[in-house]
Amino acid sequence: MCGIVGAVAKSNIVPALLEGLRRLEYRGYDSAGIALNNGGLHRLRTTGRVAELSKLADEQHFSGETGIAHTRWATHGAPSERNAHPHFSGERPNVAVVHNGIIENHEALRQHLQSAGFAFTSDTDTEVIAHLISFHLRKNPDLFEAVCRSTGELVGAYAIAVMEEARPERIVVCRNGAPLLLGLGESGTYAASDASALLQVTRRMIYLEDGDVAELYSDSYSVVNCQDGARMKVARAVQESELSNESVEMGPYAHFMQKEIFEQPGVVANTLEMVLNAQSISPRLFGSEAENIFNNTDSILILACGTSYHAGLVARYWLETVAGLPCNVEIASEYRYRNPAVGANTLVVGISQSGETADTLAALGYARSLGHRYSLGICNVAESALVRQTDLRFLTRAGPEIGVASTKAFTTQLAALMLLTMTLAKLRGRLTGEKEREMIIALRHLPVALQLALQVEPQVKVWAGRFAKKSHALFLGRGMHYPIAMEGALKLKEISYIHAEAYAAGELKHGPLALVDKDMPVVAIAPNDTLLEKLKSNLQEVRARGGELYVFADADSRIQESEGLHVIRLAEHAGSLSPILHTIPLQLLAYHVALQKGTDVDKPRNLAKSVTVE
Repeated sequence: MCGIVGAVAKSNIVPALLEGLRRLEYRGYDSAGIALNNGGLHRLRTTGRVAELSKLADEQHFSGETGIAHTRWATHGAPSERNAHPHFSGERPNVAVVHNGIIENHEALRQHLQSAGFAFTSDTDTEVIAHLISFHLRKNPDLFEAVCRSTGELVGAYAIAVMEEARPERIVVCRNGAPLLLGLGESGTYAASDASALLQVTRRMIYLEDGDVAELYSDSYSVVNCQDGARMKVARAVQESELSNESVEMGPYAHFMQKEIFEQPGVVANTLEMVLNAQSISPRLFGSEAENIFNNTDSILILACGTSYHAGLVARYWLETVAGLPCNVEIASEYRYRNPAVGANTLVVGISQSGETADTLAALGYARSLGHRYSLGICNVAESALVRQTDLRFLTRAGPEIGVASTKAFTTQLAALMLLTMTLAKLRGRLTGEKEREMIIALRHLPVALQLALQVEPQVKVWAGRFAKKSHALFLGRGMHYPIAMEGALKLKEISYIHAEAYAAGELKHGPLALVDKDMPVVAIAPNDTLLEKLKSNLQEVRARGGELYVFADADSRIQESEGLHVIRLAEHAGSLSPILHTIPLQLLAYHVALQKGTDVDKPRNLAKSVTVE
């Protein structure tokens, strides 16, 4: 959530700042702003979109060589121009600040600063940072020193960029618990929340670590780590970003979500690439120490949030059935406040698309503090905090996911979790050579099967026209398809704003059946597996109460259309990989319902892509 772009260059940086903000729109925001240090501090702020901010900048001929810009997702204070970033201290020495994250002790700091004579003009915790830095500048007129001293007083997670009016040739940035990186261009030095914002100017990136404070000039930079009161100059590696400009552009699609749904055959193939051309599976997929750690593993704990949590729930069925390992799946934000029993030989698996999800990172740290020895991160971003903090890691290769509602990240997570299941099963003697070859063949076919699943889109569009008129929907699944029903309900409510809930189909008669009537569409996932006959009984319960059924079935599941019972058939049954295939039509349903309703598909209200605060 929120986005930062900063630049110090030898030419006008306004176009680069605004283009950077545009590329960060996917993170979610409700206001935007830009500030320049050009003969004094000047800013523009709006509660509209970045396009509106760009229009204001053009109208006012906004230009300068040093600046910071921001998209805000409201935490402290309602969305309004006065609460939008950048914030100025106003008092001499005047500084401008943009900030991602939350300052937990902002109220105490606010009282302290007010007693020192600072006047506040917003409701935000960010303005506290501006005044605190100004306060320290009065004692020592060096911005870098003032930022280091200020961060020592801040409690919380944050990424910050600061300019001082008196020194227009530099900006200072710092990171603690929220992502921030530097970009090294030919004619300037940049900072941003993620690499996609800077691909327009450079591919050379430096990923800051917690406690890092960096001073940026147009032709140089320096980084000092100020964690725990220490001051140590550090050399962070310069990395060449593998992202391409094309990967963060929409191309011929109407929305990023649509593009990302249709990219899934390719990105799943990329994620599985190391296996698709092999005859067997190796623990080294997860790191050089994986075989030793896996051999000592006697249970699994999965920590995740949202869509990643649903991926973990599917994996529990696989891990327990195929690998024979007990598996517990926890919502990260709940786990971190429990006092659970600990197994020293439990492998803790953290799943996150961005690798910066605050609750997941905190839950992993908590698990480690409780005595869990082994950890694995499944993530889509190689330079993320999750990858750096885990013993083992598997990088999905979904590429940048811009749409707030996750699609391709989910299916690539499932592919990675199947590889983990197979690896653990093989090491435990539960995967024969013949079975391993069968599963690898099934994985090789998976991209083709996903491509076939996308062909149901025309039928889904017809259903979407009916759903768009509804206010509620119920999703049903059994076994390993129950989490897929949960994911389908989440997608529908995220982008169409239709209230949707998912239930294990066997629970229907234990309460949810009371909701069923002609105005409550019921979506069921009906693969041709051992639970199909049980599911058919649940569907009859819906029809007997006048409910309207919409069933996603396999080609051979023997469910026939009738009045009040609509069926879309996938081309084939994928066995244990079936949850991945059945995800596709549910994503398409949510997308086309949202189109019918005219909602903002890629940037749904109140939501952020990367949740970097609690």
